[in-house]
Amino acid sequence: MVKGEIGGCDLVALKGEDDPIVVIGEMKLSFNLELVLQGVDRAAAGDEIWLAARLSPRGKGRENDARFRNLCRRLGFGLLGVSAKGDVELLVSPAAPMPRRNSRRRSRLVEEHRRRRGDPVPGGGSRTPIMTAYRQQALTCAAALAEGPRRTRDLKPFAPDATKILRRNVYGWFARTGRGIYALTDAGRAALARWPQAQVPADRAATERTPAEFAVVPS
Repeated sequence: MVKGEIGGCDLVALKGEDDPIVVIGEMKLSFNLELVLQGVDRAAAGDEIWLAARLSPRGKGRENDARFRNLCRRLGFGLLGVSAKGDVELLVSPAAPMPRRNSRRRSRLVEEHRRRRGDPVPGGGSRTPIMTAYRQQALTCAAALAEGPRRTRDLKPFAPDATKILRRNVYGWFARTGRGIYALTDAGRAALARWPQAQVPADRAATERTPAEFAVVPS
């Protein structure tokens, strides 16, 4: 039995007599955070929560956002879309399985965390380049080339991925001057001015130093 506007809820349905199953429905004109927050508030009183809203005319609304659907799945909420004609579409069932863990994405996070030296980037920034482990190694290579061209094999004690980094030259910091030999470009020198690095020694004895000694100094 479904009734509207019960205790601040848009819809409340009861199934059973002695210890009824309580189903709560909340409705809005569009799918938004406020609708989800209402569902969270009602979850303390209901056994089953349904959220309903009007479907966007061009299909570009929140109802088609995988993140929004996954949020409802994790919260255990059902999701209903209502068309302009009044047709109701089941988007997410309260019994829908939890989103699968993305093992590849997880492993990338773990690998980047382990490879990055120190904590050079404050969380929450969006307008400055992120100091990734790749950029850290590229800067280490740039610091090694600041005094003159060097072979890629001479850089590996400081940057294990030196050969790949210099060949790809993603940032345009390096220029090949001979077989396996690279020099620093003006762009590379500008990068070192922006992100100063400890000087990388050229003698063999210095190559025994650990990579941690060449940590990035954030701007």
